[in-house]
Amino acid sequence: MPRKADAPGGNGSGPAIPVTTAHARRGDIGVYVTGLGSVTPIYTVTVKTRVDGQIMAINYKEGDMVQQGAPLLDIDARPYEAQLEQYQGQLKRDQALLANAKVDLARYATLMKTNAVPEQTYATQQATVGQDEGQVEVDKGLIDATRLNITYCHITSPITGLIGLRLVDPGNYVQASSGTTLLVITQIDPISMIFPIAEDQLPPVRSRMLAGQKLVVEAWDRDQQHRLGTGALATIDNQIDQTTGTVRLRANFPNQDNKLFPNQFVYARLLLQQKHGALLIPTAAIQRNAGNAYVFMVGTDTTVSTRTIELGTTNGDETEVTKGLQGGDEVVLNGVDKLTDGTKVAAHAQVSPAQKGGKQ
Repeated sequence: MPRKADAPGGNGSGPAIPVTTAHARRGDIGVYVTGLGSVTPIYTVTVKTRVDGQIMAINYKEGDMVQQGAPLLDIDARPYEAQLEQYQGQLKRDQALLANAKVDLARYATLMKTNAVPEQTYATQQATVGQDEGQVEVDKGLIDATRLNITYCHITSPITGLIGLRLVDPGNYVQASSGTTLLVITQIDPISMIFPIAEDQLPPVRSRMLAGQKLVVEAWDRDQQHRLGTGALATIDNQIDQTTGTVRLRANFPNQDNKLFPNQFVYARLLLQQKHGALLIPTAAIQRNAGNAYVFMVGTDTTVSTRTIELGTTNGDETEVTKGLQGGDEVVLNGVDKLTDGTKVAAHAQVSPAQKGGKQ
């Protein structure tokens, strides 16, 4: 470790060096698995027409939040209504023909007992009744299909979600065969996030899921300055991507405040374990050289000494110390460039993350 023998205040001589310090404390720290992911809607519906016709009305505005079943578009239903009347009239005619054919069949059945009519006439009449019954069923099918087309003329929202930009206008003629997209609806609440983790991080995550544990996932902006939402891990993909050595995970989030937006890049933090009673110091206090980690510790005589430490979990501004310090030890956060063993310091304590509500 470099020594600065000529530093001001070395060996306790000269003016005290002003530094900011913090005390090692016992607290909780989370073990997180992290990854950069993207917000993905659980449901996205592309609405298309199932009938041909002119758009008569659009019942939504761009960017509207619509409920399931809400009216969206009306297509001209008059051609299908006219067709329905035609099929209903055809059904009445065929039902009348069927009734008459059944009367004749009953008459022939009576006459057959006295051999008044040939057996062939009776068989022919049976076939006629069967044909008429079939025609009546065809008419009913045509009526049902036409009624269904009339229903399709009044398009409603299949899900609750956010409508995108309008893609068609009133007066446009649309055809089912063309596959024209009328609008897109995206579910916003709840919403999901898909993010990758390294394959060597998969076993502990998977074992906890199989044990029935609910794993908390936090969504942060890419600068990791603002938490956008808190959700839960929903599922793990069924295979590892061999090109990247990662596996994708999906987490679901309630999103009433709409802070998460489809296709938004976010930073995922999956809480794997919560350590309780760990010895914590600010990450800024840790110095490194030759592969070792150390801190400048302030003694009771207000001089500093270097202390080699072993580190555990790091979570943002705080790091767990597994060896080398005790609770209450005072360590230097900044001003270390002027310090060496025995340097006298004027310490000013920093507010701890727990006191200022720092990220856990």
